[in-house]
Amino acid sequence: MRALDESREILYVIRTMDVLLGSGVGLEATIHSISQGGYGIISDDFSNLMTNIQAGTSLEKELRNTLRSCETDGYKRLINTMLNNVTQNTDLIETLRKQAGRMEEERSTAVKKYIEELGGLPETLLSIGMIGPIILAIVGVIPQLMDKETDFIGVTEYAPIMNTVVSGGLFFTLLFMMMIGLKAHTKDPGL
Repeated sequence: MRALDESREILYVIRTMDVLLGSGVGLEATIHSISQGGYGIISDDFSNLMTNIQAGTSLEKELRNTLRSCETDGYKRLINTMLNNVTQNTDLIETLRKQAGRMEEERSTAVKKYIEELGGLPETLLSIGMIGPIILAIVGVIPQLMDKETDFIGVTEYAPIMNTVVSGGLFFTLLFMMMIGLKAHTKDPGL
């Protein structure tokens, strides 16, 4: 769950940091702003980081501690970038912009892949969800339309069996549609 929350929020955090740092706000003030910003687990991590800094721990040490709890590559890159800025005074804003660009490309690729995987899903759902029940309803109605005197095939004596088949078919149609929906949900890239 943590990894999903990190991957969902990291791009927004990087963009916010880019704007704040680009407008002249310092790194600690930016971290404090992110901790108050509602970015899920990242805000929680930054809030703990700020609490520990105010208690007297160095920013470098707290960034290293935060790095240990990171689960996604993007979040690790962000913390490493911040750590490099603290220890080596690198260009944090430009690095964040490059990271954000890469993440946007990765997200676009993930969304395109998701769309391609779901390409035939609407047609399948329409076929099963619309045509299947219509065919089953016709099968269920045929015995009621036949007259016992003119029934030379013997369909009317199989009416209870046909009704059971129709009920079972409708149940399996519904079950199959639920499984297709679950498949689509599990392939969701979570962005």
